[in-house]
Amino acid sequence: MNRTIGLICGNYEIPAYENLVRERPPVSMPFGGRFRLMDFALSNMVNSRIQTVGFITPYRYRSILDHIGAGKEWGMDKKQGGLYFLPGTVSGVRNQNTRFLFRDFLHNLSYFIQGDGDYVLVTTGTMIANIDFQPMILQHEMSGLPVTLMYRKRGEGEKGRVCSLDLADDGRVRAILPEEKTGNLFLDTFIIDRTLVLQLAQSYANLGHMDLMHILRESLSSIPMGSWRFDGYVNFADGKQDYYKANMDLLKAEVRHELFSRDRQIATKIHDAPPAVYAAGSNVRNSVITTGSYIEGTVQHSVVFRDVRVEKGAEVRGCVLMEGTVVKAGAILENVIVDKNVTVSVGTVLRSTGENLCVIPKGASI
Repeated sequence: MNRTIGLICGNYEIPAYENLVRERPPVSMPFGGRFRLMDFALSNMVNSRIQTVGFITPYRYRSILDHIGAGKEWGMDKKQGGLYFLPGTVSGVRNQNTRFLFRDFLHNLSYFIQGDGDYVLVTTGTMIANIDFQPMILQHEMSGLPVTLMYRKRGEGEKGRVCSLDLADDGRVRAILPEEKTGNLFLDTFIIDRTLVLQLAQSYANLGHMDLMHILRESLSSIPMGSWRFDGYVNFADGKQDYYKANMDLLKAEVRHELFSRDRQIATKIHDAPPAVYAAGSNVRNSVITTGSYIEGTVQHSVVFRDVRVEKGAEVRGCVLMEGTVVKAGAILENVIVDKNVTVSVGTVLRSTGENLCVIPKGASI
């Protein structure tokens, strides 16, 4: 099998997160009690035996470096291959639907020129899924096509995506279309021959503002492309609504078992902390409670991160409470996303709906 190098694109904004990304890029969003969104992309690469991974970082990259470091938790701190942080262009992305700004590829051409891979597996840093890329890589190699796009069938009632694929019976891509046109959802992931990346860099050197997907769409008549179907759980985390739903999905046993399979573990930065404490009289049901938390009150259908304290008489239902949150006695929270290091004062009552979520910004006191 020919060698594949990885590329995680993280230089984009998602305005639908609102103030949750005021101090962090979307790829750094905390998730599921102890993870970050970017953990999934990096772990999927490593679990698929990809030994060289580039990470295109946004201008605000501090939280990414703080979390990943040298990549030790992922086994990427090695002398050959390993993890490469690639600077994204300062101007960033203008279109909120852009994930693969070609200017970032041009800005880091040395990664492709010096890379020892025949293929490049490209994905984003905000897709929540546990994927083995090896079957996709094998299909790409066997097909002889220069590009393979990953997709999934859209479920009933599921919202569309930025791109969808019109496929022939043999799986070849006939067109890359707006999301509402077909039920084949493009999963922000594709394999492309390294030589083709370098060819496109010469042809589109003056059009770096374009998304690489737009370039591929325009080139479909001259560049044949294949497809690979993934049937597992996926959440694109395209804003606070998707983020909230993905956290709530973790309360379903089947989703937890798929995302955090023992055979394909999602790695993250290690934090040593004592087990969560459930004080006498506490009431916890159907919730994810993470180490270091101290629960005296009621927590139901919620995701609770590290070092959270819910005092006696406080009630938390359908919430995401990030690290360092303190919910004082008598406070009531329903369907609320609470960012890090927030204090909810005694007797505060805050309710919202799943369609119009309330978000408490980082470090606030209410």
